[in-house]
This record gives sequence, C-alpha cells and structure tokens, in this order.
Amino acid sequence: MKTVPQISAAEAAQLVRCGQTLLAGGFGMTGHPVHLLHALAERLEVRELTYVGNNVGEAGLGAGRLLRNGQIRKAIGSFFTSNREAVQAHHSGSLEIELIPQGTFAEALRAGGAGIGGFFTPTGAGTALAEGRESRKIGGVEQVLQPALRGDVAFVRAWMADAAGNLQYRMTESNFNAAMATAADLVIAEVESLVPVGTLDPNQIHTPGCFVDYLVQASTTLADLGSSASVAASDKVVDNARLNIARAAVQELRPGDVVNLGIGIPTLVADLLTPERGVVLHTENGMMGVGPEPESGGALEHPVNAGKVPVTALPGTSYFDSAASFGMIRGGHVDVAIIGGLQVDEQGNLANWAVPGKPLLGVGGAMDLALGARKLIVTMTHSDRSGRSKLVPRCKLPLTARQAVNVLITNLAVFRYPDGVLTLTGLMPGVDLNQVRANTEAAFAIAL
Repeated sequence: MKTVPQISAAEAAQLVRCGQTLLAGGFGMTGHPVHLLHALAERLEVRELTYVGNNVGEAGLGAGRLLRNGQIRKAIGSFFTSNREAVQAHHSGSLEIELIPQGTFAEALRAGGAGIGGFFTPTGAGTALAEGRESRKIGGVEQVLQPALRGDVAFVRAWMADAAGNLQYRMTESNFNAAMATAADLVIAEVESLVPVGTLDPNQIHTPGCFVDYLVQASTTLADLGSSASVAASDKVVDNARLNIARAAVQELRPGDVVNLGIGIPTLVADLLTPERGVVLHTENGMMGVGPEPESGGALEHPVNAGKVPVTALPGTSYFDSAASFGMIRGGHVDVAIIGGLQVDEQGNLANWAVPGKPLLGVGGAMDLALGARKLIVTMTHSDRSGRSKLVPRCKLPLTARQAVNVLITNLAVFRYPDGVLTLTGLMPGVDLNQVRANTEAAFAIAL
C-alpha cells in the first residue's frame, strides 16, 4: 500500500501556481481548510486564482484572507454574501462571481471527479441563473446544462487520516470536501489527526487514499471556526405574528416527515417541534436528525446546520456529504421544505433570493429545495417594510422556482393552490377577510 507524503502547510502552499483553479472545502467555516489557505495567503505572489468553494470563508479568515490580499480573481460557488468583503470586491469590479445553486454546485464537483462532462438539471430553469446556458426539455421538464467542475489543486479538511491517505470526516465537516477530494489534479488534505495504517476502520473511511496526494497535520482552534466557534445569543426575531406563522407551518407536518427548514421564520418551527410529532429535520450541509441548539459549545463539539449554527444530534442521526444531501432533495426524499419568501404570485412562483439593485451573490440551496421537496411551504410576512403586498399577480423579483409553492403562510392568512388556483384557506388569529383583501395585490379564491 502506498504511503502519502506528510508535508507542512507552507510546503503545500508552494505547490499552488498563479492562475490555477483552487477547490476549497467547507460550509461556512466548518470543514474549511483554514491552515492551508492561510499558508497560501503568505505567498502574495500567487495571484489570479479561480477559487471554487461554497463560500469565501469569512472576512480575513480562511479563503477570506486570500480575498483580502487580492489573490482571487474569480469565485465560483453558491453563497458569497456571508463575507461582506466578497460583496465589496464584486461591487468594485475586482472579483468576478459565478453563482451556482448549492445542489448543482455539489453535483458538478461530483461529476468532475467521476469523469462526467456535465448534466442537465431542472434547478434554476427559467431563472436568472439559467441565462446564457443551454436548456432543453427532458421528460417534459425544462432543464439547464451544468458543466462539471474540476480544479488544478484541492484543499480539503478531514478529521483523521492514515499514512495511506485514507480520510475520515467528522459530523457535518464532510460537506463539499468529499467531492472536492475527487475533482482536482492535486489533492492536499489538512487533517486533525494522523494515524498509522490499519488504525481506521475500513467501514469508516469516507475518502480512499487513492485520491489524496499530500497530508498536512493541523489542529483546529476556536479562532479557525469564526462565527461557528460558539453558540451565540439567539438573534431570532420572535413575536406573536411570526410565532403564529410557525405554528401554522407545524400543523402542516405529519409524523415521519423529513423536513428541511430555511433561515428566518422557518427556524422558529424547530423550536415548536416536540419528539412526539415524529418529524425528522434535514439540513443540506449533510445531517439528518437535527436537534435543538446546545446550551454551550460550538463547532468543535457539535455539528452545524445550514445557518452555520451549532446544533445537537438526536438519536438516529446520520451524517453525509453535500452531494448525497442534495441527491436526497432532488430525488424526492425530503417530504417538506419550509423556506422564506420575498414574493409569491398567483401561479405559485417563488422569489426569495435576490432584490433589484443588490448583487446576486447568494442563492444557497433554495432552488434545489423549492423543486425537489415533495411539499413546499413558504412562510413570510404579508407585506414588505414599505407596506407593499408580497403576494402579487406576477413575481417581479428574480425567480427561485416556477409553480413550486404548495402552501403559503403569512402573518395574515394561509393560502393553497388547489387546481393551480391561489386560494385563501385560513385566517390568522385576530385577522378578518377584509384585512386580507386590503393588503393583497394578487387575486385569490376563498375556501374558508
């Protein structure tokens, strides 16, 4: 069996050249190869990089340090708004962005590692992200072509490795690392622990050593985890109106449902769920069986959810990489997705990821969830901050998905789409029909 060379982070950084495409694992700062990226940031002469990652670290941390140095020319991924310096760099014209829906991003990496040139997917069809891409109808469904993603060099982060380069990931640290480890010409793994060959249980090896060229031992510290280092005071906006929306959403769930929750109002649903309901929470960064936030600790001790918040694991929890996670979503194995909205219209179209005048830098997994989940529930305030109706005849904001909404729950009412017709089916406590009519721009039927 081969032995994979162990080198230092500084030596690893010497293997990267100007103008190369660099893959970097991680979801937020979890599973992010911080030490390798910081070593590369010391080589200021290495510039014009194309960076491929879900996000560009955080400000000045991980890949964020490369960005701050001006070493990245282009970034390809799904969510860059979490780093304010990435937004600023794109505004100034110093950073080119290619935005890809999160599930498509994961699958493009998997395809790149499997020797597949590309694939067609319904995710993003008919949206701004499909512009300029080849599209065709397959099985009567419009789909867009996504080329595979490969890199010259991949920096990945694993929990353990043996001398043969076999890798084992911990909790939600697998995310995009597993696919990236297969999709580059040169793969360098930053690992917490190095052990002799034979120490790892073969059943627990996630990335076989044939994919790995070099190993770098580096221990994670709290400083490496950024905003996920510890459980912070809750910043959830909780009031009676939002709680009423969340309570109505809970009533839509059935025992045994696999449910994915978006950010914002949907996070309140988790607080209302009890074990007796038998609902299983899924998070797209690679976890089934999400429990409540821990009382203390951070990503050193706990998995994180898609909001990068440390969570607990319930009995029966499983972990997997992001490509597998979105395969569950696209394959119809997630029963319900509850996500927020900026606009919903009479046709069941959803807009929830971008507004005019702001950079289109953060789509995340919403497009995949909107089309892949068997039932899509949108939770949102009925009007925007200016008092304008968010329930409109036709969405004017960039679309997330077409004709995908099954249930819409606002602070005023509950709507459904029987036979494709927007229909009012319930009123929130203290709200009357005249109030809904006065605040709704869209036309709707009534079935109270």
